[in-house]
Amino acid sequence: MAVKSVYICSECGYESAKWYGKCPSCGEWNTMEEHIPSPQIKGKTAAVSKSAPSSVRKLSEINSDIEKRILSGVNEFDRVLGGGIVEGSLVLLSGDPGIGKSTILLQICQPIGKSKKVLYVSGEESARQIKLRANRLGVTTENLFVLAQTDVLSIIETIKVEKPDIVIVDSIQTMVIDGISSTAGSVTQVRESTNLFMHLAKSLGIPIFIVGHVNKDGAIAGPKVLEHIVDTVLYFEGERNYSYRILRSVKNRFGSTNEIGVFEMTQNGLKEVENPSLLMLSGRPKNASGTCVACTMEGSRPILAEVQGLVTASGFGTPRRMSTGFDYNRMSMLIAVLEKRAGYFFNGMDAYLNIVGGLKLYEPAADLSVAIALISSLKDKVINEDALAFGEIGLAGEIRAVNNCEQRIAEAVRLGFTKCVIPFHNYKSLSKEIKTSADIIPVRNIRSAFEAVSE
Repeated sequence: MAVKSVYICSECGYESAKWYGKCPSCGEWNTMEEHIPSPQIKGKTAAVSKSAPSSVRKLSEINSDIEKRILSGVNEFDRVLGGGIVEGSLVLLSGDPGIGKSTILLQICQPIGKSKKVLYVSGEESARQIKLRANRLGVTTENLFVLAQTDVLSIIETIKVEKPDIVIVDSIQTMVIDGISSTAGSVTQVRESTNLFMHLAKSLGIPIFIVGHVNKDGAIAGPKVLEHIVDTVLYFEGERNYSYRILRSVKNRFGSTNEIGVFEMTQNGLKEVENPSLLMLSGRPKNASGTCVACTMEGSRPILAEVQGLVTASGFGTPRRMSTGFDYNRMSMLIAVLEKRAGYFFNGMDAYLNIVGGLKLYEPAADLSVAIALISSLKDKVINEDALAFGEIGLAGEIRAVNNCEQRIAEAVRLGFTKCVIPFHNYKSLSKEIKTSADIIPVRNIRSAFEAVSE
């Protein structure tokens, strides 16, 4: 009996029995690729039924010791991973081209290579190219071994023979399995190659890093199931025009997904930024309206960022709204609340919002700083440069409580801020030490918050 072809979308992994010019799932054009599934073996059901049953263990009998971790020597990298590299883990590192994925992985080979054996598998660059980049980054360890190969089965056999402590695969889209007819980077090749590396990592207890490309929408290229196979998914974020990079975890079976690592791209590679708040606030303008400092939580780390707003008369019938680093729809909602509940009217006014330094604020606690920056520019009133504000704004114009209030205030005081505007409901739970460390101003609504920080 003839085996029917299956058409799979190379962007989202959608499967169909017939070909489409446009994928019904993701809407991309010319992404349906033909795949011929392997024929089923006759008598497979009977063979499975005769196989030995899997061993079952009681939960109380399973060893629950804390997983062993390998320190990479880069504190920001270890922070995102949850405290280090877990033995036997499979980590996917993704990001835009040229963002620094290969750079950070090659850099951690230097401190790890002092006591561990590292195998760097490259499918995109030759061994000579890796050597030139290693010289530029100052990677001179003798325990770093390079393998320029794309055949997955050959790579696995090499790993079993060499027995390295850590393996880096750059990148998964270049890996191929000879038994699969599709080309490198296709859905089937990427999925099956990742599966083989996953089984290898678990069976030998070797941590494996795989580099993944992203598509034009910023998502990991290939099937979504790729993210479910691996233990940890890391995203490298950053704008090409900025030298700062943010390493963010979106999935982590061995730690928190809220931690971030901040790096600066230099001529000698990526450099850790141990105090991101000080970096984001450097170069603040003085005696200028439309600027306010926000405090957002990234995991357990409070980060201070400068929010800039610009409100000016519109030259068109419909006012323009533009936001960089902050959700556009939430900015529009805040402007509507300011007009309806606080009496600040933006009719006929263009409104622009920017988070300095390329940082992106996702937390609702940044609402109050955004609103104050917009009002400051609208009224052309300067905000006290030693003041900081945070709090979530509701649709009724109220200032709602946020979490980790004491940590935010402590970080602000450490950086020299003397006035903190916080939600009224957070003030009751503050300790005496925090209340006396700075001028804490609890507020219930937007108007009182703006009056507290304006000069």
